[in-house]
Formats: sequence, structure tokens, C-alpha cells
Amino acid sequence: MQGIIAVEKTLSILADMLETKGYEVVDLSESNLSGVDAIIVGGTDVNAMQDSLTDVPVINAADKTFNEIIEELGRV
Repeated sequence: MQGIIAVEKTLSILADMLETKGYEVVDLSESNLSGVDAIIVGGTDVNAMQDSLTDVPVINAADKTFNEIIEELGRV
């Protein structure tokens, strides 16, 4: 398994693609952020989210290809 990634609900296709690469994907919600390795959002204010989740990398998927997102996850 590659890691646990919280993904915004609007990015369900991306979530499915991540699962095919071996990632465990959970819905992004305040109730399940404990233990996630990274968060992927689609255009949300990433800076505000990073401020509230200090140790969890937040990746903005807007205007990124799947491969670019995988590269960023590889650096986590």
C-alpha cells in the first residue's frame, strides 16, 4: 500500500485512479483526517487548509495531471 490519501468528494475519478496505484483513499471530512498521509483538494484554499492541518501535506489538484499528482505524493 502506498499510503492513505484523503480526497475531496468532487474528485471521485481521481480517487479511483489513486486506488489503482495502490493508495488507500478516504473521503475528505473532518471526522476521518486522523492517520492520513496527504490530502488532495480541487481548488479549495490550500493555504487555509494547511494552516489547520499543520503536519499533513495538502495537494491542489486543479490544473494538474494525474502523473503530476503522483509525483507530489511520491515526495510526501
